[in-house]
Amino acid sequence: MAKKQVHLLREFTLNALRNPKNYSPVRLCRFLNSPSVNERLEQSEKEEQVKTNLIGDEQVLLHEQVRKLRILLEQGRSESAQTLVKSLILSKTLTTTSPSQLFRLFSLSCPALKHSFSNLIFSVCVESKMPTEATEIFHLIKEDRISPSLVLLNRLLETLVSLAKYKETLNLFYEIIDSGIRPDTFAYNKAVQSAVKLGDLKRAIELMERIGWRPDSFTYNVVISGICKEKRMEDAGNMFAKMLSQKVRPNRITYNTLIDGYCKVGNLDKAFEVREMMKSEGVIPNLLTFNSMLSGLCRAQQMEDAKGLLEEMKLHGFVPDGFTYSSLFDGLSRCGDYDSLLALCESLIENGVQLNDYTCSILLNGLCKGGKMMEAEEILKKLSDKGFIPTGVIYNSIVDGYCRVGDVKKALSTIEQMESIGLKPSCITFNSLINRYCEMKQMTEAEELVREMEGRGIHPNVETFNTLIGGYGRDDQFEKCFQILEEMNVKGLEPNAVSYGSLINWLCKKGKFFEAELLLSDITSRRIPNVQIYNMLVDGYCKVGKLKDALRLFEEMKETGISPTLVTYNSLIFGFCKEGYVSKAEELAQSITSDGFKPDVITYNSLIYGYFHIGNAKKALEQYEDMKRLCLKPTLITYHSLISGLSSEGSVQEVEKLYQEMLEQNLALDRPVYNALICCHAKYGDVRKAFALHQEMLNKGVGRDRATYNSLIMGHFREGRVQEANQLFTEMKAKGLVPSAVTYSSLVEGHCKLKDFSGAYVWYREMFENGFLPNTYTCNELIDGLRKEGRLQEAELLCCELAEKGVPEWTVDENPSNTAKM
Repeated sequence: MAKKQVHLLREFTLNALRNPKNYSPVRLCRFLNSPSVNERLEQSEKEEQVKTNLIGDEQVLLHEQVRKLRILLEQGRSESAQTLVKSLILSKTLTTTSPSQLFRLFSLSCPALKHSFSNLIFSVCVESKMPTEATEIFHLIKEDRISPSLVLLNRLLETLVSLAKYKETLNLFYEIIDSGIRPDTFAYNKAVQSAVKLGDLKRAIELMERIGWRPDSFTYNVVISGICKEKRMEDAGNMFAKMLSQKVRPNRITYNTLIDGYCKVGNLDKAFEVREMMKSEGVIPNLLTFNSMLSGLCRAQQMEDAKGLLEEMKLHGFVPDGFTYSSLFDGLSRCGDYDSLLALCESLIENGVQLNDYTCSILLNGLCKGGKMMEAEEILKKLSDKGFIPTGVIYNSIVDGYCRVGDVKKALSTIEQMESIGLKPSCITFNSLINRYCEMKQMTEAEELVREMEGRGIHPNVETFNTLIGGYGRDDQFEKCFQILEEMNVKGLEPNAVSYGSLINWLCKKGKFFEAELLLSDITSRRIPNVQIYNMLVDGYCKVGKLKDALRLFEEMKETGISPTLVTYNSLIFGFCKEGYVSKAEELAQSITSDGFKPDVITYNSLIYGYFHIGNAKKALEQYEDMKRLCLKPTLITYHSLISGLSSEGSVQEVEKLYQEMLEQNLALDRPVYNALICCHAKYGDVRKAFALHQEMLNKGVGRDRATYNSLIMGHFREGRVQEANQLFTEMKAKGLVPSAVTYSSLVEGHCKLKDFSGAYVWYREMFENGFLPNTYTCNELIDGLRKEGRLQEAELLCCELAEKGVPEWTVDENPSNTAKM
């Protein structure tokens, strides 16, 4: 009773210290002598007594069970003893005794039988899948220099792996070695598997290379799988080669892993090479083999090859599953072939093929991303009529689709429809709408939607606030961006690299490098090292020609332990090329291999652009040949630089050759490339070819811009078609395209070349009134022509106007300068 009173007194004193006004000495006396306190004391004493009695009874029972175990083991009845131990552990008969306590008690009571009991209780814990308890027993028996069987240890390792306790598996494996037990291949494999699962491939490979055991196909499969997940396919190929050199026979898992890995990095040639090897070795493919290759082909938009593979798959007796159709839907969406996508979907519905949630979401998401909202709604209705119940993910795709096409009203009505069938909109649902408002610079509406979310009990996530930061950054409201970062901190949301990266990206685009670097300092203090953020700043400085600042940050990255990436190097290379330091750029491109990188298409595109920029077409073409020799596939940007550069030199045959190359590669030409081709032929080549390319451009749905019209006007003048040229100018203005200095120069020069100086003068007047001046050569030609026609007044006026613009004398210039803006 006295102890309880002391406890209650301590409780009262603590309360009195927290709130002294409510507690006095008189109140203390009343508290200690009150009936309720005495009742509490009596009740507590009764509970303690019961507990003591229970513990006492359990100890008696425990000693009785230990005595029974001793007798059973002395009689050699190990199976009965094992059953009794299992009963004691699993039935929780002894609530206060763990397996390790039972082991200690038995060891003290019967030391002569400790060895037998050690193996017995260890095996019970292992076979009962109690890895924590089994590991504790292992530690105890290891202290007594008792070694359990390797079979049981292997089972324990397997249990730990099956429960994803990979660190514990590795710790146990090393303890097994330390205890003098020699692990077998099974134990090594579990250790290697655990290291791979932990992402520690270095340790996994070190374990493989330990002397005294021979890795088998399981070992290689696990390591190759880990390497493939990191997309290190060259290393995966080397590991496969080592596997073959060690005479370890690859199985279907090996081949499937490699095929899937190569497909995921887009190296389809290697994937199909492995598939051929698989065939030659007589390894039969399964559905996973075909699905991996099909997925790779669809991601690469090689749909004809995908269809052929699908037929081969059916010939092997495999029925396409949800993953198969998901890949096909995704591939057709990527290609923009919505007619084929809808036809495939219709055939599946008609044939009664049940599509799962994932496949339906891929299908509808593809349609929505392509802006095919009516078709998406129709498909959803047909699927629903067949018993498909739309999920929140499906509705999120529909909402996002309407946001993409700018139909916010339909997006909002979709949310209402979603709620009407009992589906609650999520943060993802609202994020699509918030993103759309931000894109439309309707930031008030975006913020109101965030508050509405909160009112509905939906908590905005980091992505929500990142979207707002991006929206305010796009709108130059950087103060609001910083306020949102503060709000995130208040709400307990930690800004991530995207939060800071989005803001830094917009600061760099707006030329606010000082503020961007201040923010970088804050990121560094928060220990959010991110190479992408540094890359944004380096790229921003390079684009505005501040190479010294870019190089300073490049060095800072390395000093702070952030390794530059290929993106970093490519930004610097482009920066050097843009400023004309192409030799320096090429040196940097050659040096990146020391950091483990290989120049890519972007690297070579910059060098090609750089050499054309300084007028060295020969070196630009050398870079192009190097690029092809390295099997790097040229892009539209590559061809645009090449065609534009060669056009300026009048190399029509080379341009035509490049055009044919593009057609052979099935590249979809874009407007810049078409413009470069049209300009080349209109200025130096076959004008009819220029107009044919223009027609091809229109047929393929590629819209014209001012540059297109400028080239076509030039082409008409080369053919002497003045009326058509003038009509194009009128059409151009009707389409809302504002004529540039180049447009007017083409008109003035065209009329001059046709000796129509009166017409040229009319265009000159409009050009001058719009703030432009022709180049020196054209001005001299026009002045001379007007004088020869006797239009001395116009010629004199033209000379005066030019003199007023700071050009006192005009002489014929054989090397025309660029057309100027006044």
